[in-house]
Amino acid sequence: MPMADRSPATTAPNERAARGGRGDHSQAITLPPVIYAGFFAAGIVLDALWPAAVFPTAVQYAVGAGLLATGTAIAVPTLLAFRRHRTTLHVHQSTTALITDGPFRWSRNPAYLTLTLLYLSAAVMVDSLWVVALSAPAVLVLTYGVIVREERYLERTFGDAYRRYRARVRRWL
Repeated sequence: MPMADRSPATTAPNERAARGGRGDHSQAITLPPVIYAGFFAAGIVLDALWPAAVFPTAVQYAVGAGLLATGTAIAVPTLLAFRRHRTTLHVHQSTTALITDGPFRWSRNPAYLTLTLLYLSAAVMVDSLWVVALSAPAVLVLTYGVIVREERYLERTFGDAYRRYRARVRRWL
């Protein structure tokens, strides 16, 4: 099973961070949960103004629970991978390892996949068509405001190791 890439490039973020390199991170526009929370709140406001319930109660909770279970099943090994490789999940901190094992074998962004599934789970459970519909722009903001920036940062930080990883593993699934 492939492990985190521990090439010399892996230590560069730690060295820069130790020297006070505050700018050594992805330059993401904000924390990903903030993006989802903002779109969720906007959907709740829209739902209060123009209610749009769509799911029968049995479907609402069954689908919501299924999405919640799937998101949790991805979240746990993802968080354990970050811990095992002693790198951060925080987009405004330096990354110290390129994780390529665990859920990172089939998605470059399992943490964001988890957030998306949890968002959709909550959207379905509150039975709001608005919140569900706003998941698409939330994903777009996440993609261009966070993920694309992270990808550039990871390529600068890990070079060929990241390019090889990116070539064999999809962004989402």
